[in-house]
Amino acid sequence: MGYYGLMLHLFRILAIGLSGTFAAGSLLAAPQTPAQPPAHANGATAPATLPPALLDATLFYEILLGEIATREGDPATGYALLLEAARHSNDERVFQRSTDIALQARAGDQALAAAQAWKQAWPQSLDANRYVLQILIALNRIDDIPAPLREMLDQMPAAEKPGMLLALPQLLHRAPDKAQAARMLEKALAPDLHAEDATAAAAWTAIGRMRLLAQDSTGALDAARRGQAAQVQADGPAVLALELMENGTASAEELLATYLQQQPSPELRMAYARLLLEQQRYPEARAQLKAVTADKPDLPQAWLAQAALQVQDQQYDAAEASLGELLRLSKSSPDNEALRASLTQAYLLYAQMAEKRGDYAAAEQWLQRIEGGKELFSAQTRRASLLARQGKLKEARALLQALPAETDEARRMNQQAEVQLLRDARAYREAYALQEKLVAANPDDDDLEYELAMLADRLERYSQMERLLRKVIARNPNYHHALNALGYSLADRRLQLEEAKLLIERALSLAPSDPFITDSLGWVEYRMGNLAQARQLLERAYHLRPDVEIAAHLGEVLWVLDEKEAARTVWKESARLNADNEVLRETLKRLGVRL
Repeated sequence: MGYYGLMLHLFRILAIGLSGTFAAGSLLAAPQTPAQPPAHANGATAPATLPPALLDATLFYEILLGEIATREGDPATGYALLLEAARHSNDERVFQRSTDIALQARAGDQALAAAQAWKQAWPQSLDANRYVLQILIALNRIDDIPAPLREMLDQMPAAEKPGMLLALPQLLHRAPDKAQAARMLEKALAPDLHAEDATAAAAWTAIGRMRLLAQDSTGALDAARRGQAAQVQADGPAVLALELMENGTASAEELLATYLQQQPSPELRMAYARLLLEQQRYPEARAQLKAVTADKPDLPQAWLAQAALQVQDQQYDAAEASLGELLRLSKSSPDNEALRASLTQAYLLYAQMAEKRGDYAAAEQWLQRIEGGKELFSAQTRRASLLARQGKLKEARALLQALPAETDEARRMNQQAEVQLLRDARAYREAYALQEKLVAANPDDDDLEYELAMLADRLERYSQMERLLRKVIARNPNYHHALNALGYSLADRRLQLEEAKLLIERALSLAPSDPFITDSLGWVEYRMGNLAQARQLLERAYHLRPDVEIAAHLGEVLWVLDEKEAARTVWKESARLNADNEVLRETLKRLGVRL
């Protein structure tokens, strides 16, 4: 019976009592017996001999008046009456209601008093202990949390304890002083840190995540290592290692390598693959996705991610095979919501491949399978691209301009899609004019200003491009895209090569796995006459990402080194991917090479 069910029950009892026929018996339909006699705040034992009917009537009035006072805007009185009713009845539901009233009134001290009274009456109640903990945290009484936290953990069955331990950082994440919370958590978990099962791994993971919230990456890494030492196959330390990698702690990856040698969770391996993709570490991402699809072939996200990477690499046959597995899964589980979302992405990839092959009718057929909703924007931008490729740029722009735009963010997305459409169509002047409007409306947006600089570069407005990039760098010194773009542009025009190299090296220190920045560094070494270093860097970049522009640069260095057949091989491979690329065509023309 819930709290309001209790009130209805008491009302019925009181009605019977007022008619002179108290026959209800006990206070509650199902009396609760505490582990020890309830006590008042002053330590006196609560009376347990009140006549049932009198207790019902008294309790009803206390609850009724308490609720009326609360509703009339006097929560202090309501809280006091409900707390007194809780002590009379020793009912957990009334204790919880009195605590909730104090919390809703933002009376933290009173809420803590009610929760502590509840806990005193019901020392084995997990809910009471949880309330005490949460209120202590809200009141920033972090030094007081170890004891109730320890009590809560000791009350839990051993099998449930690791899961609770892993949830503790979420409970503590609102603590203002995260470092203090991490110390108190470690104090509370001391008995668990030397356990011989999953408990120690989970305890160290919780401490590590709390240290990470306190921006103590070194301490978090140490906790992850200790957790993995306690149980090498535990997921928790590996998840913490992933979080550390996302925060820039590269040395955490060794923990993942150790974990992956065991029997890793396919979902965790998938999360690692996503991180590798974000870091543009494509060969390693391919290897992880291959392992995921082998270990768990019914995971749709793995097939989709693998297909997207294959489309990016223009490996269309392989991408169609991966998407075929996704379609097979969808037929066996037609009601799976995650699969339906993946299917929409799959249709977009199919349409993209058909467009690249020049089969616009097939591309449109795939797009027609998308039923709108969240993916309407992606489908319409792909349709606009199809129109532009057929020389219908005016119609393509009209399609994008007709997209719904009820918010500023939606209008911005639509305009950015139109800029990209114009850029792909090499209509750089129109793209620049539209991008200039976007920058004017968002003057402090680094991304928009960077894109404007790249369009200025396309228009050979180099002084304007340099001014824009230096402005972005001055505002955000760690914006590695701008650092790389400015360094590459200077190197490509054989200007200020020393500064160009410094800019690119700074960019690479911020994004060490980016193949395009590695390509830029190789290119500036080439411009400086350091052919051996240039070749090494460009080969590394091409291995990370077999991009046509990287291939153009690598081929030129090989050509100058008189390794002409090797250069031709690289150029031919890249031409199969995109023979129309401007950088490749200009390189071959300048060197007088025919493939």
